Amino acid sequence: MRGTRWRVRSIWDEIFSIPGRVLAFLFGVLLFVVPVWVKDPYVLRVVVLAATFSMYAASWDLLAGYAGQVSLGHALFFGVGAYGAALLNLRLGWGPAVSIPLGAVAALLAGLVVGIPCLRLRGPYLALATLAFPLLLLGVVVSLSRFTGGELGLFRISRLASSRLEEYYIVVGLAVVVLLVLWGVTRSSFGLVLQAIREDEVATRALGIDTTRYKLEAYSLAGLVGGLAGALHAHFLRTAGPSTLDMFMSFQPVIWTMFGGMGTIYGPVVGVFLLFPAMEYLRAFSEYRLLVFALVVLVFLRFLPQGLAQWAREKLEFDCPRCRTKNAFFRRVCRACRASLRQIPHLQT
Repeated sequence: MRGTRWRVRSIWDEIFSIPGRVLAFLFGVLLFVVPVWVKDPYVLRVVVLAATFSMYAASWDLLAGYAGQVSLGHALFFGVGAYGAALLNLRLGWGPAVSIPLGAVAALLAGLVVGIPCLRLRGPYLALATLAFPLLLLGVVVSLSRFTGGELGLFRISRLASSRLEEYYIVVGLAVVVLLVLWGVTRSSFGLVLQAIREDEVATRALGIDTTRYKLEAYSLAGLVGGLAGALHAHFLRTAGPSTLDMFMSFQPVIWTMFGGMGTIYGPVVGVFLLFPAMEYLRAFSEYRLLVFALVVLVFLRFLPQGLAQWAREKLEFDCPRCRTKNAFFRRVCRACRASLRQIPHLQT
């Protein structure tokens, strides 16, 4: 009992001793209490879609930001999850509790299919190869129109729950859990190996690490999370169409992640929850919507190339020069090793 209390206290201290984690915790709490104050169905719909796309963007960040496997065809996973769940629901009559996990598993298998032929590719060749896969699947979807709905897509998919409020908490709850799991994965030894592969795969292989296995696992995990997002998206909107496989859907996670910050997991979340509602707001300026959006993104990338979330984190916290423990910006002594932090440039008086 005493050991359990100590672990809970330790986790609590870890959260509230670092400003970035405090903000993440408060944001998570805010997501769960939004329906208490906001009753507008449109606002709740935007939050649900943003939560769905945050999982999708984080899965791209795991693959590109951590493993260095830049994909321009990430819509393959989203589309496989959406169509897989929709077909299982409409053709076999299986409910969301079954169709959504199986749709995510189908996307995991798609990750293996993509990962195997792309293992030896690098740079632009890898990006172009991944771009081809969703286009190929889109051609199959259009060709098998009697089964897939063709260009019109699939409609009247079962709802996630009986009410919009229940759907809200299902999607938001799953998003929070999935993002925490991804964050934990990136902080594990698996995440460290992925970062080593990103920096220098040859050197990593020279250390005796099976880089092929790790890259396949990264593709599979990214496919699983991206497919889960697609399956949730299909059941929430009750439709799955070719738009889930087009090039714009592949480029969106790239924009969101670059805006928030690559190689962070929380960066894509920040990017989605800022840019997606902004795009919805700009619908009122339909003629200039994409132009304004592009200008905003370009300005931010010009002055904050590391991403908005990463820039804010650098202002709020820093690493101790002795033990590399994260500390809040206002501390003068490291919370772990008690070393003086006055040699940090922005803390000098």
